[in-house]
Amino acid sequence: MSKRTIRVGSRESALAVAQTRLVMDVIQKHHPELEIELVTMKTTGDKILDRSLDQIGGKGLFVKELDKALMEGRIDISVHSLKDMPMETPEDLPILAYSKRGNPFDCMVLPKGQTEWDQESAFGCSGHRRKVQLKKLMGDIPIKGIRGNILTRLDKLNSGEYGALILACSGLDRIGLSNRIHKVFTLEEMIPSAGQGILSVQGRKGEDYSWLLETNDPTSQIQALAERSFVRTLDGGCSSPIAAFAQVHNGEVKLTGLYYHEAENVYVTGSKTASTDRAEQLGEELAVELKSQFLCGCFTEKGE
Repeated sequence: MSKRTIRVGSRESALAVAQTRLVMDVIQKHHPELEIELVTMKTTGDKILDRSLDQIGGKGLFVKELDKALMEGRIDISVHSLKDMPMETPEDLPILAYSKRGNPFDCMVLPKGQTEWDQESAFGCSGHRRKVQLKKLMGDIPIKGIRGNILTRLDKLNSGEYGALILACSGLDRIGLSNRIHKVFTLEEMIPSAGQGILSVQGRKGEDYSWLLETNDPTSQIQALAERSFVRTLDGGCSSPIAAFAQVHNGEVKLTGLYYHEAENVYVTGSKTASTDRAEQLGEELAVELKSQFLCGCFTEKGE
């Protein structure tokens, strides 16, 4: 009897494929009766590299082609970095599973062979979330935007175009380049992007995905629900410097968030704790509290 084939969709970058294979390996381990096939494709977000994401349409450009392939039945599931997923997902294409979380924090990477940061050189930084926190942490340093996949960014760094980069630790870990990490930023120094380090598995509504049961990590799911609820309540897209990180311990979830008000160029940070069964409500409540702090003028820092 022939095996049932499960087609798993992924962006075609080295990191995306490595991450998708992590999910495929879990499925295969628990369901050897299935044949797992990788299907890669280049998304619009991968193709347009000369403009920032907010200029070309935000995070949705990294999932549009994979969503279309899911709807048309060309793939059975798709795997994404959760931080790259839009906060609102199509009702017909729900998130079915959340992987065990990798290192959620950001890190500093130096050009290959260097051990000290040249503070006169440009600091490569993608996304406003990182930029506003980097300004607070390091003062008036030269910051230059950067696009492209992780290997492209490292090539630009090594060629001398930048003196340092900020990247996600989990991405470097997953492609075997954790040795390039010079410094890991703590939660107090830089709050991560919502969902950073978690892989999400998306599928079609109403189908039997019981074979994904072992792929889902309950702790990651709680963290994801709290963090994404916070950002969604504040209407934060890719260009919005909103950050959120949840910690789960002894039946409680502690959420730390950052809210930036673009018009006034100020931001506030704060934390709040609730039981894990209230993860989504916690995100909403912290978002409202931080927004109210701005309205009363109790903001923390200038954005730049």
